[in-house]
Amino acid sequence: MSRLTDLIHQAKSVDPQLGMDLEAEYRALLKRRSFGLVFERHRPEAVDLPQRRVRKGDKVRILPPRGSLEKGDKRLWRVLSVERYDGSGTAHLIEVGKDLPERKSVTTKDIIVVAAFRDPLYPGLVETGRIERGGDKPFHTVINGENFHILEMLTYTHRHKIDAIYIDPPYNTGAKDWKYNNDYVESDDLYRHSKWLAMMERRLLMARELLNPEDSVLIVTIDEKEYLRLGLLLEQIFSGSRITMVTSSINSGGATRKGTFGRAAEYLYFVQQGTSRPVPLVLSGDWNAVKTKNKSDIRWHLLLRGGTHVARTDSPNQFYPVFVGNTPDGPVFEGVGDPFYGENWKKVEAPPDCVAIWPIRKDGSEGNWNISVSAFRKLVEDGHARLGEWRGAETTVYYLKRGERQKIRDGVFPVVGHRPDGSVITDASEYEMQFVPTDVWRITSHDAGNSGSRLLDRLIPGRRFPFPKSLYAVEDALRFFVKDKPEAVVLDFFAGSGTTAHAVFRLNKEDRGNRQSISVTNNEVAADEQEALRMEGLRPGDPEWERWGICDYITKARIQAAISGKTPEGQLIDGDYKFNNEFPMSEGFEENATFFTLTYEGQLSVSHHRAFDKVAPLLWLRAGSVGRIINTIPKWGWDVAEAYGVLVALDEAAAFVKAITGSKTVRIAYIVTDDDRRFQMICSLLPEHLMPIRLYESYLANFEINSGRCA
Repeated sequence: MSRLTDLIHQAKSVDPQLGMDLEAEYRALLKRRSFGLVFERHRPEAVDLPQRRVRKGDKVRILPPRGSLEKGDKRLWRVLSVERYDGSGTAHLIEVGKDLPERKSVTTKDIIVVAAFRDPLYPGLVETGRIERGGDKPFHTVINGENFHILEMLTYTHRHKIDAIYIDPPYNTGAKDWKYNNDYVESDDLYRHSKWLAMMERRLLMARELLNPEDSVLIVTIDEKEYLRLGLLLEQIFSGSRITMVTSSINSGGATRKGTFGRAAEYLYFVQQGTSRPVPLVLSGDWNAVKTKNKSDIRWHLLLRGGTHVARTDSPNQFYPVFVGNTPDGPVFEGVGDPFYGENWKKVEAPPDCVAIWPIRKDGSEGNWNISVSAFRKLVEDGHARLGEWRGAETTVYYLKRGERQKIRDGVFPVVGHRPDGSVITDASEYEMQFVPTDVWRITSHDAGNSGSRLLDRLIPGRRFPFPKSLYAVEDALRFFVKDKPEAVVLDFFAGSGTTAHAVFRLNKEDRGNRQSISVTNNEVAADEQEALRMEGLRPGDPEWERWGICDYITKARIQAAISGKTPEGQLIDGDYKFNNEFPMSEGFEENATFFTLTYEGQLSVSHHRAFDKVAPLLWLRAGSVGRIINTIPKWGWDVAEAYGVLVALDEAAAFVKAITGSKTVRIAYIVTDDDRRFQMICSLLPEHLMPIRLYESYLANFEINSGRCA
């Protein structure tokens, strides 16, 4: 139920008549229709943190007994104090939000910490593994945790730095595919759509903070259940952006649906920020059916203006004669006359044995040429003007536009000779056409069965994941926007099986790029597997439970397999990658990847430099995810890695400045101090190209600003 209906219910329990009156007014409001998207913004979400140690002041839930399938006590409690002894502990609790709250004392093993989205967040990261095959290339990162909290964390490390976001959010089918406030949202939930919109809005608002406003793209896949609402939500959040929806076939046979047409397609929203444009690409195979223009050679354009502003009076300076003679080999240029402003243009004499060609339209009206006299004379001189078949004064005149001339200069169309009229003859035998397709895609490689589920089974045999995306579909969608950005940063905060990261690996292999992917997913265990684990007495947070979660069991395993070329069992992966870039899957990729789990730190621990090991990966991420992570500070009080340095002992500033100045790759200098005067003094000693950042002031300020945004 929504927050408003909760409040009405509470009012009824205190004053039934007041509650009924409020409910009547509420129902009247619901009948009103507003243009655009209207939905209830449900109370801020909350998420369980099973691996978080219980602290004084935490909000918690009491878990059901081990081995029970009950949902347990849904009430929230606040921890008043914790007594610890012999590796165990007792928490003293008080009920939250009640006038006469109940109190309880419960063992810490039977409670779980709950984080509400409006609560202050001080994130950290713990590394849980890595794979390195890429030398000094940047690292891809996979982060396990609640995606909204990780998006908040990324506002400190990647604000306005993301070039592309690709997400495949829950489709809200009514099956157990996503949770809201720790409960699966089922098909009979009356607030199913508004809960989904509330969930998406919070995350898309954070995504907007991460995208580069000058040039970036958000790509969202969806099906028919929410595509209309999603489109309105995107229009609302990204009001100044160009938004396009593409229809893409993902199942050639179609999935049968009772009582209606079979489902064969899904939709992709492309939200383009700033100057973002899809790059024309060399596309073949099925893509040839969705070309917008069919050009296979240099294109000659009519000199006579068409379309708008075609009258002589629109461009009087561009009404001039082109003098042409005829030879046994064909027509030739004999000169270009000056603009004619009088009425008797037909009396203008052409050179001997020549005709004058004027910009006269088919209906006999006076038109104008596309370019000026001086520009056309230069084109004739350069061989960039051409004559059609001889028809006297009606001979057609052509010219090459700027883009076509550039292709000749760039060698795309080599010049192999000249015609009698002096125009260039080009060789198109090795030309590969580049184009941007239409908004309907029916591409064999985008089939989610062959290029999604079956491909995943080769990488991690026997490990099931529902409806993985086609690897090549994700790769193609991204390629249009990052082809010319070899250093692009690509984010997926509904990472699922890790298809987006895998697609970035392939894009890098194609052109030896250094693109980075950031994959965000939780470690939720599939709904149909949870019951058996609970019957065994397991709970979230137990190692035997967590090993079956999406991040550990699927995402991490897939990315390790893709890079190494080996299955989790150590066998070479059988089969080849297809389409566009074919090679054995067992070759793997020359890439680096690190795996992290999100942690929640205390404000005092951070500000007093007692959580540096958890904050350290954030500093590394902000510096570009390159090279070594400075996890601990040496006894001399500072350290410098490939991309950044950290100074803790300010008395050692001279040595730190000397070391960091000697590095050609360092981007950022983190200085730990609460003294602004000393911070400014050290900044004055640093080279101008370095960005100085004060810890922990910048970190704490960032997350204090973020807290409360979900009220």
